[in-house]
Amino acid sequence: MANQLKMGVIDSIFTLHRRGWSVRRIARELSIHRETVARYLQHGPPGPKPANAPIGSEGAESTSKPANAPISAEGVDGDPKPAIAPIGAEAPSVASPRPTLIGRPSDCEPYREVILGWLELGLTAQRMYQDLVRDHGFRGSYYSVRRFVSHLSGTNERPVRRMECNPGDEVQVDFGRGAPLVDVDGSRRYPHVFRVVLSYSRKAYSEVVPRQTTEGFLRALENAFWHFGGVPQRVVLDNLKAAVSRADWYDPDLNPKVQSFAQHYGTVFLPTKPRTPQHKGKVERGVGYVQDNALKGRTFASLQEQNQFLSDWEANVADTRVHGTTRKQVSKVFVEVERAALLPLPAGRFPCFCEGQRTVNRDGHIEVERAYYSAPPEYLGRRLWVRWDGRLVRLFNQRFEQIAVHVQHEAGHFSTLPQHIADEKISSVERGANWLVQKVRRIGPHSTNWAESVIAARGVEGVRVVQGLLSLAKRYRTDQLERACQIAHSYGALRLRTIRDLIDRDVSVQQEFDFMDEHPLIRPMSEYQQFVSDPVPHQGASE
Repeated sequence: MANQLKMGVIDSIFTLHRRGWSVRRIARELSIHRETVARYLQHGPPGPKPANAPIGSEGAESTSKPANAPISAEGVDGDPKPAIAPIGAEAPSVASPRPTLIGRPSDCEPYREVILGWLELGLTAQRMYQDLVRDHGFRGSYYSVRRFVSHLSGTNERPVRRMECNPGDEVQVDFGRGAPLVDVDGSRRYPHVFRVVLSYSRKAYSEVVPRQTTEGFLRALENAFWHFGGVPQRVVLDNLKAAVSRADWYDPDLNPKVQSFAQHYGTVFLPTKPRTPQHKGKVERGVGYVQDNALKGRTFASLQEQNQFLSDWEANVADTRVHGTTRKQVSKVFVEVERAALLPLPAGRFPCFCEGQRTVNRDGHIEVERAYYSAPPEYLGRRLWVRWDGRLVRLFNQRFEQIAVHVQHEAGHFSTLPQHIADEKISSVERGANWLVQKVRRIGPHSTNWAESVIAARGVEGVRVVQGLLSLAKRYRTDQLERACQIAHSYGALRLRTIRDLIDRDVSVQQEFDFMDEHPLIRPMSEYQQFVSDPVPHQGASE
């Protein structure tokens, strides 16, 4: 036995244990490790009585016994550690998931059911300690709660459930580190190996890519589909940035390009729960298989060389092996069962395009490769998704609904659709002479005649004159404008200043009046006749 203690210390261990002291308290009091205390208690007090055989030994007849695993350690295969039984007690079963605690019961034992309920809710040990003190008058320490929770967590641990599926149901994908690429100068670059594994047959496809981009991810996955000769119903992947914009177990946000890819191939992408690699355990092990069996210890001069090697390795090694779980040859299961269950491939591959997010500028345009394209005015200042393929530029809102399509132009060009210009930003001159005359018709017929004469006589420059007439309609009454236009038109005056002067003077149209025969201010005609008939005396006659 390692860590041999003096007999006085050993006697103290058993004496304190009989008094009900815990292993931790004995270790703290005697300044020795608690695992050493537990080991001596497990073997019993010194004397002629042989020590109890540890778990897994052949019994008293065995001439040798394996080393005891330390407390809180796990076995080589990940099995739970053997239990430590009190002195004189029967050794626990190997299947016991956690050791039986030695010493006095935990301060948390009266609250076992409460703590079990909190464990189901996922509360932390710190939160449990706070609630125990506040709601239950707990007087123990936080560390006792933490030890008790750790013990219960081990007791309640459930076995991992293996999830199998039907042929053609599922494919799992993941990235790993590829073999180094050695340049002529000796420098090394490490690409990423992309692994696709069909969950039923374990038929796989491997490809190395320089970076984990959305384009590289989709192209490699597409190559896998065409290599298989069909499409699985769902694609299980982790939350890699190339495919998932925002990780969420219940409602993840997929990259829009990935969504379009899924629609093109009629499949569904299902990201796993964050930090839960066991949800795609088949491909997790598959990536390790490629790294250990195919690429470990190898170097390549280029991506093409490494991909060619992987293609040969898949066909000659990975496909011909008998899988350790299914106990069947991979290629045989794929050919005879799973290939026929895959969905058919579409007529063509997924169209290649670039995409990104752009903000609509103050002038109502977004920029794509230094050319500018208009967006509807209601999206001013907002973020839009844009796709371009060298021929067309498509604009999408955040719900990925298409809102505009432009022909792609060279750098420096503007593409503005008429419907994207706000009404208040379209000048009257841009709308044209006919639109202006239609507006003048609302004033009256005389204004319309004058405006049409201006357009006919002055041409393009007359458009702005008519625009000025419409501006006068905001300041003067309709009857004033009508009288001024009637007078100006009658004289052929086609200048706007004439209209302004006539309105200011309020000049009326000249009319003919009937003369009155009788009026208090008018003398009768008989008086004028007498005045004319009477002789006018001459100056010479008086002389």
